[in-house]
Amino acid sequence: MTGPSQLESTLGAPAERIELTEADESLEVHGRTPWQLFWERFRRDRVAIGALIVICLEILVAIFAPLIVRAVAHPPNAQFPSALDPQFGTPTGPSSTFWFGVDSVGQDVFSRVLYGARVSLEVALVATALAVVVGVALGMISGYYRGPVDTFISRVIDVTLAFPVLLLALGIASACSLGNGCVGGLVKPGKSTVIVAIAVINWTYIGRIIRGQVLSLREKEFVEAARSVGASDRTILFREILPNLVAPIVVYTTLVIPQNILLEAALSYLGVGINPPTASWGEMIAEATPLFNTAWWFFAFPGAALLLTVLAFNLVGDGVRDALDPRMAA
Repeated sequence: MTGPSQLESTLGAPAERIELTEADESLEVHGRTPWQLFWERFRRDRVAIGALIVICLEILVAIFAPLIVRAVAHPPNAQFPSALDPQFGTPTGPSSTFWFGVDSVGQDVFSRVLYGARVSLEVALVATALAVVVGVALGMISGYYRGPVDTFISRVIDVTLAFPVLLLALGIASACSLGNGCVGGLVKPGKSTVIVAIAVINWTYIGRIIRGQVLSLREKEFVEAARSVGASDRTILFREILPNLVAPIVVYTTLVIPQNILLEAALSYLGVGINPPTASWGEMIAEATPLFNTAWWFFAFPGAALLLTVLAFNLVGDGVRDALDPRMAA
């Protein structure tokens, strides 16, 4: 029988004895959920965190715009002819009374910029939510059932994507901006028309993305296992497939919101979006265009607000996309 000393001489090195200390025994391995991993990656992106702070501040400003205006400014639709230039009747620039100056009819630009944030965020968020719900539902149905259903939905998506985005949105908004609106008066001219126009266009993008993901997921082992135990199609779609679609849905949503903000501003700029006197950044920029060389403040402040909002949402979207990509993990 070989003893310890003989084993040491055979190996040519002293045999090490491993002893567990109390500190080692107390060590535990803690698992982390995918969302915990996402947050750890996301918070390392300081640019995205800064952009997220800007978005949160802007949302708070939009929510409390009436209180802010009541405290430090003037009602957004109130006209102050006395604030115009007394000699020429033209807009006047920033002052202690009107922080961002006044427009061509004497309205407070500061108040209208704040209320324009409410309109832009409301339209973009509601339209994006509608587009995501419709796109996810039809994309899941198309990718899971395939066959004639998939063919029909895919052709609808192809036809919709064949039109230029702005041209199609302009046509829908123009058709619903006349008379009592569209769909038997259900879609009224103004804000609801813009929301519907944006949702009708954007659901196709998320629908195509989700369809491709579902075509892959439906062949996975966990779906086959669910089928083998008698799970219904509804259970498979909502309990097995949908949870695996959360990451692309979140990424798409964060990236499409700034596009919808720009689309709403473009429609309002072209005169088929938000109807006056409701404040909208696009409508304010359109009204200020002929005066930009003499009333720069009327053009600059809503333009800067639009630029800052779109940039912040794009930076957050990029950060979310990188944080949800496992290849980006350190």
